[in-house]
Amino acid sequence: MPHILIVEDESAIADTLVFALQSEGFTTTWLNLAEAALEFQQRTPADLLILDVGLPDISGFEACKRLRRFSEVPVIFLTARDAEIDRVVGLEIGADDYVIKPFSPREVAARVKVILKRLAPRQPEPEAASRGPFRLDIERARIDYHGQPLSLTRHEFRLLQTLLGQPERVFSREQLLDALGVAADAGYERNIDSHIKSLRAKLRQVAPAGEPIQTHRGLGYSLRLE
Repeated sequence: MPHILIVEDESAIADTLVFALQSEGFTTTWLNLAEAALEFQQRTPADLLILDVGLPDISGFEACKRLRRFSEVPVIFLTARDAEIDRVVGLEIGADDYVIKPFSPREVAARVKVILKRLAPRQPEPEAASRGPFRLDIERARIDYHGQPLSLTRHEFRLLQTLLGQPERVFSREQLLDALGVAADAGYERNIDSHIKSLRAKLRQVAPAGEPIQTHRGLGYSLRLE
């Protein structure tokens, strides 16, 4: 049963979230400070964090930056800020979704379910499989390239795993967002380009002459097995 950590300093908001999430079968923990949440996540990791941006000790943005140093747990931001730049910044520092106050607790619970469902494996895959110069190890969340393990973030791993699943297929940015568990309306489409750029740099470190990730202008990306 997935466990959700709620980090919110307003008890009325936290209570409605706890009720909505528990009604959907989730277990929950509520904390009102970011520092306490970071310590909690290191001791007993939750499956997803709902993180308020305006917390009394440090901002949710800063807390997410620190969280990403040791965890790739999914994060949903709660905030009263509705400017586009705030949403973009929140997503760029590692959030998976962004909810503006006031909100429907049932909608937040639905977003939690969607994110966790998208992050789960979509179909059974062998624990380890070779595809050209790549070796994909699902069990250990590891991808080797020309025999060298790649140091990948969670988003980079999911992107490369998706491309490897269907070589030569052109995936749109929206389809790749879906693979990351990010809503297509979250203003995150162009950040796919940043993840692809980072992936290419890591692949070139192993094989400078290789260019397995192909760009299809106006369409998206595909992977060519060398």
